Amino acid sequence: MPSLKEIKNRIASVQSTRKITSAMKMVASSKLHHAQVMIENMLPYENLLESMLKTYLEAEVDARAIITRSRDVKKAVLIVFASNSSLCGGFNANVLKLMQRAIDDYQKKGIEVIVYPIGRKVSEKVNKLGIKSAGTFNTLADKPNAHDCIKIGHELQRLFAEGEIDSVEMIYHHFKSAGSQILQHKKLLPIDVQEAMDYDHVRDLRNNVITADSQSYLEEHGGHKALDGVSSESKAKPLNDNYIVEPDRETVLKALIPRYVNLMIYTALLDSNASEHAARMVAMQTATDNADELLRLLNLQYNKSRQQAITSELLDIVGGSVNN
Repeated sequence: MPSLKEIKNRIASVQSTRKITSAMKMVASSKLHHAQVMIENMLPYENLLESMLKTYLEAEVDARAIITRSRDVKKAVLIVFASNSSLCGGFNANVLKLMQRAIDDYQKKGIEVIVYPIGRKVSEKVNKLGIKSAGTFNTLADKPNAHDCIKIGHELQRLFAEGEIDSVEMIYHHFKSAGSQILQHKKLLPIDVQEAMDYDHVRDLRNNVITADSQSYLEEHGGHKALDGVSSESKAKPLNDNYIVEPDRETVLKALIPRYVNLMIYTALLDSNASEHAARMVAMQTATDNADELLRLLNLQYNKSRQQAITSELLDIVGGSVNN
């Protein structure tokens, strides 16, 4: 059995660790709030642009054939979003596993893979695997900005138009709520109209509650839709599919498609950033709760050992007085 001093030292150590995890949880919560605000400000533009482009491509067969034509994939690009730091649960591990699986599938088919690593964890994994990398974009993982995403989007569109690459896919976490981040493997180019039309836009952007009971309650009572400003009774209305295009179809598509690609990359970056902070907040909250439970057990053990030592000393005193 450990001595009282050893138990006391361990209690002090656990208390010190708990202060760190509690502080990291509060920092992650603050960063998550800012990330949620960025997504919320961007969502109306994203939803409208995607609806306009996708419904137009769905309605116009000739227009859809221009950008969604299939080709034999000989060289593919993966844009993988992770973080620069750890202590966020399985956030990075899940992304890297999905990336590894996608790379293995491509290599089995003899397809060359190029990775755009967003985040230090992805860069380290790509270098370890010996996969061709398009550069380092570690700063984007901590400080998302649309300008760098536009640069990446323009480069990918140029390579795709010139036939140097045949497919572009993104791997990232879709932020649905503070307690739910969904791992996504989404095709960016060529555009998959049906996948985009079925994409889930329901989000909970104003709540940081992470317990399972609270999340299930919100889902059962339509809390996510109400928080997004959409009534649970409202139904989506399809846009008018009778389009009059001015000045011509090619000019409109040349304007919309680059903006769509750039926006999808920026959206994935914001999703990944918010998911990272949410995952770290959950991990640090769990660590803090575990520390509280461990402190309770250690204090109980300390009190028992202390009481046992006092009882033993009293027995020695009583035994000595009787002998005298």
